[in-house]
Amino acid sequence: MDATLQYLLGLLDLERIEHDIFRGDSHQSVIPRVFGGQVAAQALVAGSRTVPEGRLAHSLHSYFLRPGDPGAPIVYTVDRIRDGRSFTTRRVVAVQHGQPIFHLSASFQELEEGLEHQEEMPTVPDPETLPTADELLPRHAERFVDPAVVQLLLDARRAVDLRYVNEPPFATPGIPREPRSQVWFRVNGKLDGEFDSPVSHLCLATYVSDMTLLDSVLLAHGRGGWTVGDIVGASLDHAMWFHRPFRADEWLLYDTDSPTAQGGRGLARGRIFTRDGRLAVSVIQEGLMRVPRG
Repeated sequence: MDATLQYLLGLLDLERIEHDIFRGDSHQSVIPRVFGGQVAAQALVAGSRTVPEGRLAHSLHSYFLRPGDPGAPIVYTVDRIRDGRSFTTRRVVAVQHGQPIFHLSASFQELEEGLEHQEEMPTVPDPETLPTADELLPRHAERFVDPAVVQLLLDARRAVDLRYVNEPPFATPGIPREPRSQVWFRVNGKLDGEFDSPVSHLCLATYVSDMTLLDSVLLAHGRGGWTVGDIVGASLDHAMWFHRPFRADEWLLYDTDSPTAQGGRGLARGRIFTRDGRLAVSVIQEGLMRVPRG
């Protein structure tokens, strides 16, 4: 298994310090705060460790309350809201320095058969035909406020193989485009042993889901993003619905769009498909989107 993937899995392997209290570390992010996907994934890990066996998360709804400190551990407190015959509900609060930084509510369900339909997967190029991050990012170093960001981004995403179907926002700043972004992703390495569990795959997808979701908002306005210096932003909330089984170590298509932006906020929607066309996850997020002054 790749060393960077082992590190990421270790980051998600929380320490249990009380019956329903867990502690997790943070890794240094490219931005001076905890990466939102990390705290969301860790909170889902904490909640998952308190539910009856055989129940997996089918939805989560969360709010980012304060910027997290990447240099300090995060304590996750789980409230056991309800254990029903088929569903379980948990609330998780992430705390640093005595203050809540993140709040998550998640619902878990036993596997059940029922009515089924889904949207069709869009037609896109195969991931093997697309440039890797190591090939793509250096091409655009001159567009970044600081060219050193290229290496920081590569290091921060080393555990994930993420490939853009079309040019990312930082490649075409100043040119408004269709508010739609598509990327293929998978973690770098096969999960095995204790880490090859349905919960691990859910939490890894949650981690990655915050990486490119707001790109669709940037594209609509020709903004390159914080690396280019033409936008100031942050995730405000994050919701996910898990529909069908998937593996985070196999290629997944993340298809996102943005229906609206207003009031300094932009809304993005995402759909995650397995390579064989099954709709696995739906995602919605609102993000802070402010144009720098001066």
